[in-house]
Amino acid sequence: MSTIPPAAQTAETPITGAEIVCRALAAEGVTEVFGYPGGAVIPIYDEIFKQDKFRHILAGHEQGAAHAADAYARATGRPGVLILTSGPGATNAVTGISTAYSDSVPMVIITGQVGLSLIGTDAFQECDTIGITRPCVKHNFLVRSVEELAETIRKAFYIATTGRPGPVLIDIPKSVQTDRCVFRYPEKVSIPTYKPVTKGHAGQIKKALAALLDAQRPLILAGGGIVTGNASEPFGRFVQMTGMPVIASLMGLGGFKGTDPKFLGMAGMHGSYEANMALQECDVLVSFGCRLEDRLISNVPDFESRPRTVVHIDVDPSSISKRVTAQIPLVGDVKSVLEDMLALLEQEGFQQDAVQLAPWWSRIEAWRAKKSLAYPQEGASIMPEALVEHVQKAAPADTTFTTDVGEHQMYAAQYLKLDLPRHFLTSGGQGTMGFGLPAAVGAAIARPGSPVVCFTGDGSVQMCIQELITCKRYHLAPKIVIFNNG
Repeated sequence: MSTIPPAAQTAETPITGAEIVCRALAAEGVTEVFGYPGGAVIPIYDEIFKQDKFRHILAGHEQGAAHAADAYARATGRPGVLILTSGPGATNAVTGISTAYSDSVPMVIITGQVGLSLIGTDAFQECDTIGITRPCVKHNFLVRSVEELAETIRKAFYIATTGRPGPVLIDIPKSVQTDRCVFRYPEKVSIPTYKPVTKGHAGQIKKALAALLDAQRPLILAGGGIVTGNASEPFGRFVQMTGMPVIASLMGLGGFKGTDPKFLGMAGMHGSYEANMALQECDVLVSFGCRLEDRLISNVPDFESRPRTVVHIDVDPSSISKRVTAQIPLVGDVKSVLEDMLALLEQEGFQQDAVQLAPWWSRIEAWRAKKSLAYPQEGASIMPEALVEHVQKAAPADTTFTTDVGEHQMYAAQYLKLDLPRHFLTSGGQGTMGFGLPAAVGAAIARPGSPVVCFTGDGSVQMCIQELITCKRYHLAPKIVIFNNG
């Protein structure tokens, strides 16, 4: 802790690394951090106690804290911040960090570490946090001197929120937290080895648009990038202008209005019949911000055996053609690409060709008429489908829904009509049981006063049930709907 009275401090007064952490978070505009204290981060927690720029949300467990920070980021679009101690504090959060990594959620995780002189000696609560988390973070840092701390935090926020978003971890030895230097927070950051491409190539955009407009059976796929890239508004305008059918991945739900007649539903293993038939039968598929993962397209050779043009738009070049070969690859931020496409359509005075699309829509309506998601309306048991629909009917329009993982998750994905982005928070890539309740905590913190509903199962709810005490502590009142999976 600082021994210099605040009144005597100047801009050139050296301060501790712990104080630098707090000032850097304030400089980033952070208003809430989630965490759980421990010995290796006590200096940081001492400084958190003394400041008033942001509040700390104490979770019941480090995994719960990670999921809450993750959900906060999903709900707000701002990076979730997580502070944990070394050793078991960090390892307890790996599940939550991996969940955020799979679903492209921006987070900054600050972990304590034993003093620099103790690293490698098997000191109390020492573990190789950098090595353990390397496969499930976008990047991580071990801070070796207090002088590099401020710049490292600035870099972490920059990396977490640009390109394909993701978690970035900063491991700070306790000795760095207590060492002193003058605090200077960089206004800008430049990392020579990290230059994400956000602007789509003009030639590829024209080529993609030409393929789509010439198609007899076009299909537009909304992936999670529509939501995380804040692209729902231009995406909606693009769909209305072209008049083409839309399907979504699990992570893309809410990116396009679920009540719009052009929306065919979620595609994939648990998707609607019409969405999956359209996916198989389309002649041009334009994927916006979707990885085309195995739950969406399981049998790639069979899918690729049918002649079609795949336009794959993603800010992460490594995701393009990873599973399904793209005939027209397009690296760029989906919002930027959509705005460029809309500008081209407007310049050319584009008009919908309803006649060209009529046969395709006729086939789609025939698939839709099969009512693949219909269920018995009367019977001795309460149908889970009916439960989801009745909960939504009773819930205000701005309700945020969180889920755990299992059958209840798929019922929610199938039967909720989601018109708003960032109002359906679920674990996609990892399928993490235990996500739902702490995610409801994060959503309630992100949207104070707005209703939150957590759909969970009798197994999932037990994974992070200690977060009920977090709800009590902060006077949060998510509605928890538990499905008995028996």
